[in-house]
Amino acid sequence: MSLEGIHALSAAQVRELIVNRDSVEVAIIDIRTEQVFSRAHLLWGNSVPLSSLELDILDRVPRLNTPIVLCSGDAGDDPYIARAASKLAAMGYSNISYLKEGLKGWADAGFEVFSGVNVPSKAFGEFVEHTYDTPRLPAAELKRMLDEDDDIVVLDSRPMPEYNVMNIPTGVDVPGAELALRVHDLVPSPDTTVIVNCAGRTRSIIGCQSLKNAGIPNKVVALENGTMGWQLAGFELGQGNTATYDTLTNAGLDKALACANGVKDRFGVKMVDPDTLARWQAEDDQTTYVLDVRAPAEFAEAHIPGSLSAPGGQLVQATDRFVGTLGARIVCVDDNSVRAIMTAHWLVQIGWDVYVLEPGSIAMTETGENVSTMPAIPDVTTLSATELAARMIQVHLIDLNDSVSHRRSHIPGSHFAIRASLPGNLDELPMDRPIVLTSRDGTLAKFAAADLIAAGFDREVLVLEGGNAAWKAAKLPMKAGFADNLDPPVDVWFKPYDNDEAQEDAMKEYLSWEINLVSQIERDGTTNFQAFD
Repeated sequence: MSLEGIHALSAAQVRELIVNRDSVEVAIIDIRTEQVFSRAHLLWGNSVPLSSLELDILDRVPRLNTPIVLCSGDAGDDPYIARAASKLAAMGYSNISYLKEGLKGWADAGFEVFSGVNVPSKAFGEFVEHTYDTPRLPAAELKRMLDEDDDIVVLDSRPMPEYNVMNIPTGVDVPGAELALRVHDLVPSPDTTVIVNCAGRTRSIIGCQSLKNAGIPNKVVALENGTMGWQLAGFELGQGNTATYDTLTNAGLDKALACANGVKDRFGVKMVDPDTLARWQAEDDQTTYVLDVRAPAEFAEAHIPGSLSAPGGQLVQATDRFVGTLGARIVCVDDNSVRAIMTAHWLVQIGWDVYVLEPGSIAMTETGENVSTMPAIPDVTTLSATELAARMIQVHLIDLNDSVSHRRSHIPGSHFAIRASLPGNLDELPMDRPIVLTSRDGTLAKFAAADLIAAGFDREVLVLEGGNAAWKAAKLPMKAGFADNLDPPVDVWFKPYDNDEAQEDAMKEYLSWEINLVSQIERDGTTNFQAFD
């Protein structure tokens, strides 16, 4: 594969595209693994690893004529860039270029290089704290208040899976955009102090400031440094809790709507009707993302056709996970507008062109969880879980799940491998057996198998139908651990509390990194964050 016919852009040209994104859309797609990406990347680089390109790119960049700039590391002629460009072209993308000399060229041009993930959103959280002087409470003070049974309530702004792993004692799970909707039922007395926390800083700050912007009568503060700050202070975290909000009352909804309408007016949140939305969706020169900001369970129960689930709190704190096109239009969908308005008012301040769909104007007729848009899944030879179990000693089983998932649970005897490194990482396996590929549900494995077959790989290649999920469903054994693998675990960014060793040092480093983002984005000069009086 080569880069012949693919336009190379200098660092200065790419920066100009980013700066002018409100005039012409652009998607900056970094195709390295997430962990490698997290070490150094462009601020507006969107992490879509080559290994999972087919699974993610069509949702992240849905318009096929969107200008796409591919990014890699030290060398702009990285062979991975050529492979990514070829795959994108096969999917129908028609405007593909790449950053000449890669990240090295960007740094050599004197432009800022960022570490971490979800950096624009994380930086925005720090901007909010600095701009609005968001009040914060040290962990020691919260511990004192809990010990003395003060009139307080702790609201955890993370999704339930994160809250369940670790939480502040007495804390109730109320993810992001749900805060302004549920707070009036959860905190009926105006005299109660409300403390908002997350794992670190961003969602604590945004959650606290959301309630303040909504104008609730209570004193509201963010727990400084979240559960990390609590743990670093030497206090014990709760585990396995499931406390969350109850059914919304009519009185609670009425109060929430009144508050949200005030936010809409103050921050200039715009509404859109169905006809206008339909016209936007038909345009071929601007992308419109239709994102349902309700809880995933509500989305699964019913949603408008063509929308994607993007819970409001997560959308604000990790916008790049849902939106890959700079300069695009975002439409937030909700059944009552509260969560959509609260989400939109933050996206406005980040600099997005954002709207709220008039609630109830389009019937929610589709059901089910998010289903990723992807190319046609290749037709390859498969075998069932029971067939694989009977042949395990006769095959080499390759697990293409991410390394964290593999470490937690994998089929005994399987080898972890990074899909983008195929087939080179298979060379060390004896030639005497067929290769069987597996992944979470088998989809990624089918794309990988098709690549190997198309490249003329000289061994039989099979896929476990349904992947590891089918193996589990057949009640076959799973195993934890990380050994006898074909690639090192360099694919996934580790959260600070995922570190088995030096966890506290990792937390301190992470919190310091977040705080320092404000000065770094000032040096970068490509954000257009807005503050409102």
